[in-house]
Amino acid sequence: MKFGYFTLTDNPAEYGKERKDSNQMLLDLVEQAVYAEELGFHSLWVPEHHFSVLGVLPSPSMLLGHVAAKTRHLQLAPAVVLLPASHPVRMAEEYALLDLLSNGRAIFSAGRGYDKREYDAFGINFHDSRDIFFEGLDIIQLAWTKKAFSYDGKFYKIPEISITPRPVQEPHPPIYVASFSQPSLEKAAEMGAHVIFAPFAANMVFGSIANAVNTFKKSSQEHGFENKKVRCSYFLNVTETKTEAEETKRRMLKYFHGIVPAFPSDPTTAPPHIRYFIDIVDRLRQLQTTDLSDQTIIVGDAEYCTEALKKVETAGVEEVIIYFDFGGLSHRETMKSMERFAKYVLPHFNQHVVTA
Repeated sequence: MKFGYFTLTDNPAEYGKERKDSNQMLLDLVEQAVYAEELGFHSLWVPEHHFSVLGVLPSPSMLLGHVAAKTRHLQLAPAVVLLPASHPVRMAEEYALLDLLSNGRAIFSAGRGYDKREYDAFGINFHDSRDIFFEGLDIIQLAWTKKAFSYDGKFYKIPEISITPRPVQEPHPPIYVASFSQPSLEKAAEMGAHVIFAPFAANMVFGSIANAVNTFKKSSQEHGFENKKVRCSYFLNVTETKTEAEETKRRMLKYFHGIVPAFPSDPTTAPPHIRYFIDIVDRLRQLQTTDLSDQTIIVGDAEYCTEALKKVETAGVEEVIIYFDFGGLSHRETMKSMERFAKYVLPHFNQHVVTA
């Protein structure tokens, strides 16, 4: 199993006086990304969030292009493109360009999001998010696989066009669908894409991460696609004392406190296809540190973290992308957390590791 570096650049208003300077956060993220390659991480996953209602990075493709010039091996991915907020042809062009400039290191990962505040500001109907998202995915795949194409959908009417540049990877960069629900999983399987799971959502919707993996791979095979890949994200910190572990879990609750306002919470106004978030919100609001398990966060000494990740590997996950800096962890402490993972856990997964 491989490992990537992941962040949502969480910095919501709920953090109050503990909020960071958003500009400095992004400069720190670039340094963390370059260091991730030096430490032996396989990939970098950065978010798309707007207006600092949760995170502070509005354009993952721009930051990834900047990191591409500073690295040689790191795979570069958004986590994830808020596809309904951008024209799919534009996204196909931007990530084909990233693939070219990085010499074939681009990954494309998309989702429809969950924060109505972002939809409202862009004038997009939140209730149409799923259908807009599915049309957008179809268009991106057409743009990358056809020299010329047109599209006549409900939300997009595109005359015959051909995009440039063309992706370096054949037939195109890997496409991942962020799956929080059965419909998004089925869409990924139908189009031959890969999936990326958030473990807490996979456990709620499918019962376990192993069930989620098996459901996706079975559905992919039914649609004629073999060897589809699954990645998942985990909050993680290798600690040396129980006090450090408890502090990490308190940071986790702080993160949940900041993200809850982004989720739909009113069953009378939430679109039917996204109402499963209401159950997620109810659970998050009641969480205590004693409720946090390795289904969501992996925190403890190196041996414990290694054993927990071995279970994830056994479930059929090809790569785990790790969120180190959640809940306002400082830049310096984030780098130290990355180092501990690279030194004490990575060697157990047969990866080349640069000594911290």
